[in-house]
Amino acid sequence: MTEALHPAARAGTGLRDAALHALSRAFDLVLPPVCPSCREPVAGGVGLCAHCWAKLSFIARPYCERLGIPFAHDLGRGALSARAIADPPAYGRARAVVRYDDIARVLVHALKYGDRLELAPTMGRWMAQAGSELLADADVLIPVPLHWRRLWTRRFNQAALLAQAVSQSCGLPVMHAALRRVRATPQQVGLARTERAANVQAAFRVPDQAKAMIRGKRVVLVDDVLTSGATVDTCARALFRGGARNVDVVVFACVVDATH
Repeated sequence: MTEALHPAARAGTGLRDAALHALSRAFDLVLPPVCPSCREPVAGGVGLCAHCWAKLSFIARPYCERLGIPFAHDLGRGALSARAIADPPAYGRARAVVRYDDIARVLVHALKYGDRLELAPTMGRWMAQAGSELLADADVLIPVPLHWRRLWTRRFNQAALLAQAVSQSCGLPVMHAALRRVRATPQQVGLARTERAANVQAAFRVPDQAKAMIRGKRVVLVDDVLTSGATVDTCARALFRGGARNVDVVVFACVVDATH
């Protein structure tokens, strides 16, 4: 069900991922996995402890139908936030599992920077549940790609790991080579909304050889965190130019603030 990776992306997969997994299993025998938040041993070896899990801010209705951000009050099904009305995204709908608060940040950073790859299956299962209505309408999953230089230094793409986990839950295929990051960009951390949009402008492209694969397809983009939406918005525009019929977004966490 999973499409072959572009040659430049293979550096972060294959034998290297297998070696990392084997090394992780070996360490587990000596040092049992701990909760990435409080460092307490984790029953079953995966994810958060029960205490920290209870602190996660899961997102449920009522929320904005387009952006998936929660409302303080129920405005009725199909209601849109002020931001979605004033500045609608290129993608159709977005869904997230949790608010990007302290505990969620620890989880994301543990996966992304701490090599806690065993977190991806649990996070992906939650994402499949949160985005079930989007996934039911979709044909394919596409992870937000890293530039090959960043992939080389990080060794894996966390969005690709999450997409694989979502795929395991919903059965949709993952197309790794359908979207390419053609321009290396500075990290988005610390940038304002307009700066984020400018930073990723023209950074993504559908390769010519992939256009036939996504033409007419209903796509769900997969990423770890939705902050301003600039990255997934740029990805969605590239996918539409490449022939996609529809683009939705599923992430693990989204930033929620008063301006939404």
